[in-house]
Amino acid sequence: MSLKPAITDLEQLKEHPAVACLERGLPGSIEAAKFEHDEMSLYIERSSIREACALLRDHPSCPFNFLSDVTCVDWYPAEPRFEVIYHLLSIRQKERVRLKVRLGDDAPSLDSVTPIWPAANYFEREVYDLFGIRFLGHPYLRRIQMPDDWEGHPLRKDYPVEGYR
Repeated sequence: MSLKPAITDLEQLKEHPAVACLERGLPGSIEAAKFEHDEMSLYIERSSIREACALLRDHPSCPFNFLSDVTCVDWYPAEPRFEVIYHLLSIRQKERVRLKVRLGDDAPSLDSVTPIWPAANYFEREVYDLFGIRFLGHPYLRRIQMPDDWEGHPLRKDYPVEGYR
């Protein structure tokens, strides 16, 4: 069985419902796209993430009405260092899309999507706790897994294996 190569040309992906919706509603918000193994990943401009999530949730042609996860990847020592990833599902269309936002190491912060999906509350707190990404406008941004007096963020790749002493 041969695998199809990834499609990274945004022009070829304009027919996908999420791409079409974002191109119409928020022109220029998609920095890059990748369609591989029947999965769509869209790299969204940092300042547009909250509006992109609201648009995809509310648009009638592609209602991605379920936020299944928010997570993060640390690409240290590469820059931009972090990728915050939102996994969205359209229950009616049986379609998934992954939104990714790239963040540099210099005070990484991003708008919270908790006003769009209240379930993002705990996901964003976990990303904050383990990676140190700040979510602006989050109603209760504090540690969720580590003790309040813990130093650092243990899932960062530059975190010491045995912790700070």
